[in-house]
Amino acid sequence: MMDRTTQAVERQVRAMQVDVFEIGLYKPAKDPASTYAEMLPRVWGVDVLIKAVPWLKFQNTDGRNIYIRPKGEHALSLVDDLTVEALNRMKATGFTPAIVVETSPGNFQAWLNHGRILPRTLSSAAARALAEQFGGDRGSADWRHYGRLAGFTNRKEIRRQEDGRFPFVRLVHADGAVYQKATEFLQRIEAGLEVLRRDADRRRQRAQTQLHQNTVLKTIDDFRRDSRYGGDGNRVDLAYAVYAISHGVPEEQVRIDIRSRDLNHKGNEKRQADYVDRTIEKALRAFDGRGR
Repeated sequence: MMDRTTQAVERQVRAMQVDVFEIGLYKPAKDPASTYAEMLPRVWGVDVLIKAVPWLKFQNTDGRNIYIRPKGEHALSLVDDLTVEALNRMKATGFTPAIVVETSPGNFQAWLNHGRILPRTLSSAAARALAEQFGGDRGSADWRHYGRLAGFTNRKEIRRQEDGRFPFVRLVHADGAVYQKATEFLQRIEAGLEVLRRDADRRRQRAQTQLHQNTVLKTIDDFRRDSRYGGDGNRVDLAYAVYAISHGVPEEQVRIDIRSRDLNHKGNEKRQADYVDRTIEKALRAFDGRGR
């Protein structure tokens, strides 16, 4: 007879319908003032993962949170930090999740099955759109974000219960089914990406006509060294974003460049993502105003 943790793990990974997984065993820093934390990664197939449950249980007891994600491109989107109301709305509107995991009392993660493997850009766009539509965590919305593996305890200190124990991550639902609105939803996301691609191409072409062929573009580090900004990271990010977008640099690259500095002072991942989004939006408005 399998124990309940093994049963939960097997049900979840079978429903995810993925051959190879990346498992992340994360131990937070013991001292809140410390930045030291550990991530122990593993890459396993389904059978090896199930056999490794006793070892994962030991690591979980030793303070590690157990996370899972598909390796490589896949057909799933993770929507994190959902309420019961959000889950009910998903079901009522044709977005029934393939898997629902309760990560702590009243807090849920949902995996949606799109019915086909998505390329990375489309996968990230779909995850962001789902998070926005159902009130999930935008900071966790990308093509390869980790979700929790059911059957183990949530070792976040803020989740510790009054009796001193940590709550179990509970598998609520796992049928692996494709949600009803998958085709319609993906068509909408693909159409939106095509509009963005065409807009970017137009901006790039317009910018290229204004530049000499041998012009070397400035990097964000050039802006950071520029004394005019006085080391103000926010001013640097915005100035660089306006410059880069006006010179045809893809928005995704601008996002990566802005994130090349430490944004932890902005708060958690969601707040950092919101800051980058706001900076890009301001830059686009500034460029469009100049281009008219």
